Amino acid sequence: MKDICKAIIVAFREILTWNVMKYALFSGAIVSIFWIGVGYLFWDNIITLSARIIEFVPFSMVRSNGAWMLSTFLWIQLVLVTYALIFAFFGNLILRSVSKDRYSYFSILVAIGSAIFWGIVWIYKGDFIYHQFLRLLTWLPFETIEKGIAFLIGFYIIYNAIVVTMLLLVSLFSEPFISYLHKKHYLEGEVIKTNIFSSIKYTIKDIIIFIVLSIVLFPLLFVPIINIFIQIALWLWLVKDTIYFDTALMVYENFDYKKDKDHKLAIWTISFFTVLFNFIPVLNIFGPFFGEIAMFYYLKNNKTN
Repeated sequence: MKDICKAIIVAFREILTWNVMKYALFSGAIVSIFWIGVGYLFWDNIITLSARIIEFVPFSMVRSNGAWMLSTFLWIQLVLVTYALIFAFFGNLILRSVSKDRYSYFSILVAIGSAIFWGIVWIYKGDFIYHQFLRLLTWLPFETIEKGIAFLIGFYIIYNAIVVTMLLLVSLFSEPFISYLHKKHYLEGEVIKTNIFSSIKYTIKDIIIFIVLSIVLFPLLFVPIINIFIQIALWLWLVKDTIYFDTALMVYENFDYKKDKDHKLAIWTISFFTVLFNFIPVLNIFGPFFGEIAMFYYLKNNKTN
């Protein structure tokens, strides 16, 4: 457990460095713009699909959990708006006051601080906000409620597409990224060169399973509390094999995937911290980088010992 904690701490420090930040932000921007563009072009089709899915959910559940989804959506928007306003009004002052590395660190702190601030507001006023949305949905005709929830589901689909694509992209370029980490943290030896398809096949397999399970378990996303655990479980399944195989194939010369039982606790723990990034928009693009850094450091340190 001590090695796992060290690996997680190293990963948090590493994603705050400028080299990792710039690659994460650049790739995240490209992926986000791409899927936002896809969403814009095919939005009507996405909404139609979402509306058909909602038809299988009882009206009372749609109304009640629609209020919960709207409340969560409002929280996310307030976090993003707060983050944007801080840099809109104080961006120049911040640039003059901090270095490039400090600026990256400060950006993360502002995002986390915004999420914590509005999280505290929701802790004390969450019930009030929820009931106000519930009253609103009660006043509206069913077709309007259905359409509103369909819009939220549409955003949910686009968001998950960004999460999946970021994981796939990081996996595709895992070899140069892990080679960079090795040169930075270890003076001797080199990472093992591997065929890109040796690890990417696990990523593609898990993406397909993730999509199928998401469709099958979708009705459970309308059940409060349970929906959070379902979403975490789905994201865990999505990332755990990718971040493990990407790194293990470059650490162990004769890697045997059956030996992953020796690192079972590390795989699940690091994967859990990785998927937590997905709950905060913008920061979600750092999740795959964090997971691969933590897993590589853990496996390398474990091998050394």
